[in-house]
Amino acid sequence: MDQRFEGVPDALFIPLWARIEVSKRFPELLFDQRALALEPALAGHALASTTSEFNLLSSAVRAHVMDAMAEDFIAAHGLSTLIVLGCGLDAASSRIDGRGSVFFELDLPDVIAYRRQVLGEDPDEHLIAHDLFDLAWTDAVPHDKPILIYAAGVFQYFDDERIVSLMQDLRRIFPGAELIFDAVDSRGLRYAERYVEKTGNASAAMHFALDDAAAFAEKAGVTLIAREPFFGDALRLLKGKIGLYTRISMQVCDRQGRLKVIRVKL
Repeated sequence: MDQRFEGVPDALFIPLWARIEVSKRFPELLFDQRALALEPALAGHALASTTSEFNLLSSAVRAHVMDAMAEDFIAAHGLSTLIVLGCGLDAASSRIDGRGSVFFELDLPDVIAYRRQVLGEDPDEHLIAHDLFDLAWTDAVPHDKPILIYAAGVFQYFDDERIVSLMQDLRRIFPGAELIFDAVDSRGLRYAERYVEKTGNASAAMHFALDDAAAFAEKAGVTLIAREPFFGDALRLLKGKIGLYTRISMQVCDRQGRLKVIRVKL
C-alpha cells in the first residue's frame, strides 16, 4: 500500500474502497473519479478480500441516494452552501452537481491532513479541521445562502443523546437549514459492527440506531421531510447485474427498514 496512507485509520478505507469498486463495476449507480484515482495507492489492502458485493453496494448506494437528495435541494434552492460532516476521504463535492454551490467539509485535524495529502482541495471546497461537536467550526460557514448539511456514515459512531444535542445546536445556529443523514435500525447496527470488525477495525464502536424516524425527529425538535429506503433505485439500475444473495439482502433491508436516508428541516 502507498506510503501516503500509512497511519490512516482503517475506517476511512471502507467507503473509499466501495466507491472505487462500484465505480469500476457499476458506474451507472455511482462513478467517483477522485476515488478511482486512489486505487493504485490501496493495492494490497485487506478490504479486497473481506468485502462482499452487498457491503460494497451498501456503502456506494448511500452515496447515490444522498447525492441525489443534495442535488434535489440545490435544484429547489439555487446557489447553496453544503456542509459535509465527517467528510473523511469522500469527495462528494466532485460527484454532486452543485451548480456553483460551495462545500464546507469538516473532519478531525488528522483526517483533514490525510485528505489534503491524497485528494488535495478543489476550488469549491473549504476544508475545516475541527471536532464536529465543538461548534466553533460553525463560525467559518457563511449564512448568506440556503444551507444543506450532509452526514454520510457519521452518526452511527455516537450515541443518541449526542446526535439529538447536535441537531438542536445546529437548528439554533442554522435555522431553516436541512440535514440529510443515513441510519440503520437496531438489527442493522449489529450487522454493521460485525462487518467493521471483520475489516480489522474493532476499535470503531457503533452506537446510534434509528428504528422510528418520526419519533426521533420529534425528540430532536426537527421536521421530518423524507425517509428514503436505500436500495429501490439500485435494484432497478442493477437488475440482472448483481448476485442473488445481494439482491435478496437489498430487498429484505428495504422491506424491513433496515437501512435508510433521513432528510429533516432544522
